[in-house]
Amino acid sequence: MGTAAFDEIMGASSVDGARPELRDLCRWLADTPDGELRRRQQSAETTFRQLGITFAVYGESEAGERIIPFDIVPRVFLADEWARLSEGLVQRVEAINAFLVDIYGDQKILRDGVLPADLILGNAQFRPEIAGIRPPHDVWAHICGIDLVRTGPDDFFVLEDNARTPSGVSYMLENREAMVRLCPELFSKFRVAAVDSYPDRLLETMRSVAPRGCGGPRPTCVVLTPGHYNSAYYEHSFLADSMGVELVEAADLVVDDDVVYMRTIDGRVRVDVIYRRVDDDYLDPLVFRPDSMLGVPGLIAAYAAGNVAILNAPGNGIADDKAIYSYMPEIVKYYSGSDARLPNVETYRCREPQALKYVLDHLDQLVVKLVDGSGGYGMLVGPTASSAEIERFRAALVAAPERYIAQPTLALSTVPTLVEQGVAPRHVDFRPFVLTGAKGVQVVPGGLTRVALREGSLVVNSSQGGGTKDSFVLMDEPHGMTQTMGNMTQTLGQGQR
Repeated sequence: MGTAAFDEIMGASSVDGARPELRDLCRWLADTPDGELRRRQQSAETTFRQLGITFAVYGESEAGERIIPFDIVPRVFLADEWARLSEGLVQRVEAINAFLVDIYGDQKILRDGVLPADLILGNAQFRPEIAGIRPPHDVWAHICGIDLVRTGPDDFFVLEDNARTPSGVSYMLENREAMVRLCPELFSKFRVAAVDSYPDRLLETMRSVAPRGCGGPRPTCVVLTPGHYNSAYYEHSFLADSMGVELVEAADLVVDDDVVYMRTIDGRVRVDVIYRRVDDDYLDPLVFRPDSMLGVPGLIAAYAAGNVAILNAPGNGIADDKAIYSYMPEIVKYYSGSDARLPNVETYRCREPQALKYVLDHLDQLVVKLVDGSGGYGMLVGPTASSAEIERFRAALVAAPERYIAQPTLALSTVPTLVEQGVAPRHVDFRPFVLTGAKGVQVVPGGLTRVALREGSLVVNSSQGGGTKDSFVLMDEPHGMTQTMGNMTQTLGQGQR
C-alpha cells in the first residue's frame, strides 16, 4: 500500500504518544495486564456462545455455527468527528430515499442524463414489478447501514451502501452490553453515547410508517424471518424480542383481499408493518421466484394496495449496487443540491472501456468487486492476491466487465486489537445504522466496527475471518444520550446522567 496507516488511538505517529483526547484509553491498555484483557475477552465470547450469537458461512462443509470474534479494545469517535459523520450520513440516506422514489416513479434522474438509463433498467436489482408503487409515507430506505473507512484524522470515505436488509445491529448492542459489564471503568473515564435505545427507535420508525388509517396509534408490527437456518437468525429473534413484537415466518402470515393477517391461537390478527429479513427474490412467489417457500403469496398485492408497510421496501437492492454506488456523488448533488459531505472511494467502472483498460493493467494494485457482491465474496485484493487469482479475475473482467468495479487499495486506519501476540494495530471499517421514518432521519450514535484480525489483512467481513469491536461515540455536552454504567440508561435532551 505504500502509505502507513493512520492509527486512531496513536494518531499519525506513535512518537508523541496517544492522541490527547484518548490518552486515558492508552493508559488503560498499558495498565491492564494482558491476562486480564484476555480473561474479559474470553468471558464476552463465552456469553455470546451461550446466547447463541452465531452465524453460518454458506457453502462450507465443516460443522457448526461460529461466533464472530469479539475484541475487548473499543474504537472511539470524538464528538466533533461524529457530528461531521452524522451530517454526511443524513445527507446520503436522504439522497438514497429520493433516488428510490424517483427511479420507481418519474425517473427524472434518467431523463436528465445523470445516470445511464441502461445501468438502472437493465440492472437485475431493479424490480419493474415495483415500479409505480408508492410505499406508505414515501419512505423506501427505512434502515440503512453505510459502510465507512478512514484513512486519516479527517478523512472518511463511504465504501458501500446497504439499503436492502443490513445486518450487524445485534452485535453493536451485545458488544456494548459486554463492555459495560466487563470494562465499567471505561464508562467512568469517558462520556459514551448510549446505543441500547435502538430497538425502541426501530419500533418507533416502524410504527411511524404504518399505512394511514391502519387502526389506531399502535399498529401491529412483525419481523419476518426466513427461519432458523438463516445465518442472521439470532439477530432476527433478538430484534423481535427487544421490540416486543412477533417473529414470524411465511407460514404464519396469510393475505386475504389484499390485507395481511397473522395466524394466532386466538384467530387472525391484521398486520400493518413488516420488517422483512427475506430477500426480494423470495418475498412473494406470485411476483418473484415462484418456487420460494420463504415468502408470502399476495404480499406485494397488499403492499401495492397500501394496506401494509414493508421495511425495507422491495426494490431497494438497486441502491446497494456497486455500479450505482460509483454515481452516488452525482446522485447526492442531484437531489440535495450540495456536494456529498461523505465522499466515495475513487471507483473505476469496468463497463467503461477506458476504465477497464486501466484496471486490467493495474490488477495487482487494485481491489476488484462484483457490483452485486457482498460478504467479502467475489472480490480480489490485488496486492495480496496470487498470480493465479489475478489471472482468474482478468479472465472474468474480460468476459463480463459490466459485472465489476475496481478501487484503489486504501491504507485503512488501524485500532489497537488484542491478538495472539499481544495488543497490535489491525485494520478496521465501520457500519453506522441510520433509521428513516415518517418523522425524518436519525443516526444511531454508535455502530458496528469490524476488524481484520489477520496481520496486514484489509478484509473485515466475518465470513472471511474478521471480528468486531464496540464503537464509543464520545459526548462533549452534559445533555443528550449518554451511556451510564450498569443499567445502560438513556437520557434525551435535558436528561440527567
